[in-house]
Amino acid sequence: MKFDRSRKMIEDASQVLPGGVNSNFRIGMKPTPLVFERGEGPYLFDVDGNRLIDYYLGMGPMILGHNPSAVIEAVRAQLDNGILFAGQSEIEREAAELVCEMVPSAEKVRFSCAGSEVVQAAWRLARAHTGRSTILKFEGHYHGWLDSVLWSVAPPVDAYGPLELPTPVPASAGQDLVAGQHTEVLPWNDLEHVKQRLERGDVAGVIMEPVMCNTSTIFPADGYLEGVREACTATDTILIFDEVITGFRVSPGGAQELYGVTPDLTTMGKAIANGFPLSCLAGRSDLLDLFVMGGVMHGGTYNAQPATMAALIATLSELRKAETFEAIETQGSRLRDGISAALGDAGIQARVEGFPGIFHVGMGIVDPVTDYRTSLQADRERYIRFTEALHYQGVRALERGAWFVSSMHTSDVVDQTIEAVTAVAREI
Repeated sequence: MKFDRSRKMIEDASQVLPGGVNSNFRIGMKPTPLVFERGEGPYLFDVDGNRLIDYYLGMGPMILGHNPSAVIEAVRAQLDNGILFAGQSEIEREAAELVCEMVPSAEKVRFSCAGSEVVQAAWRLARAHTGRSTILKFEGHYHGWLDSVLWSVAPPVDAYGPLELPTPVPASAGQDLVAGQHTEVLPWNDLEHVKQRLERGDVAGVIMEPVMCNTSTIFPADGYLEGVREACTATDTILIFDEVITGFRVSPGGAQELYGVTPDLTTMGKAIANGFPLSCLAGRSDLLDLFVMGGVMHGGTYNAQPATMAALIATLSELRKAETFEAIETQGSRLRDGISAALGDAGIQARVEGFPGIFHVGMGIVDPVTDYRTSLQADRERYIRFTEALHYQGVRALERGAWFVSSMHTSDVVDQTIEAVTAVAREI
């Protein structure tokens, strides 16, 4: 395969788009940021005429694959009725009811457009409810790119400080340091540190990915989620689960359904509408009602845009079908185990761990991975060479190690992928 036309188009686009892209997460991808013409099922077709089996899946949203008929038909039907009303529509109530039926923490919901937005809304609710300012987050957890929360997402070793009291590290040039003065960072999977910090009684909220999926795929330690839940309840601290990745992907009700731990607030996005720009804040009624009676501001011109509501209803209706998740579970497990075996047979030390629908491949990992710092043992440069080589075998996988699986990744597609991984593993 060749990617010369994509490379040239990115170069030309750089004259009007910084780096030729519209997200920093797409800069510098190997062999080059790609330009696509269309998607179909588990495949993407680029401007060079290549067909690639896609495990980016739009960075996670395309859980039903590209262009699923149920979603496309629902959106088309809604567009015939209008695009944007600056008012309410019946379909947004239907969408909200569906989320409330599926997600354990969802007594009420608010819709927005991006995960970064609903995280900020959750923080406001936590502060308004408690009258406190401090928010606790964890090393390696990503909750959006805004100034208040973009701290210690991937801090360098020489800056992150002692494990028991990590140094908050800003992740962007130009970041307003004052905006993060009430954001504190702790190591994840360490219950005692959370308990000790909450005992001071000045924390408004604790936010975490219930399973670390932005940094590797790291499961919570036994009793960790339950312990944090108990500590938050005892100190009247709001527990926020960021399920932008895990929501509707690791189970129909997200990680909270899987682990049986219910947060006070949940942020969701990505798989919620199969690629349409939509996020959701769900949680306790008394907290969500602060938008109405507590003076908490949350707005947005495009919130609950009817076409995205139609996409949500169609997507979640498919995910409620047992056969949809069974397909992801079966083929995702085969793929995960097949990659692990192929790398092992080639003599490559690797950790392949996670859920069937979202797992992580890390090369060079020997010791257990329990948090951000232990994840740093991965040989990132070698893995990037691996994913770059996979492109020439017709497989597109994220350079950060995450593999997303859709309901359209059939047995034949998984077999082709494992063949490609086997060939590339021998090559490197």
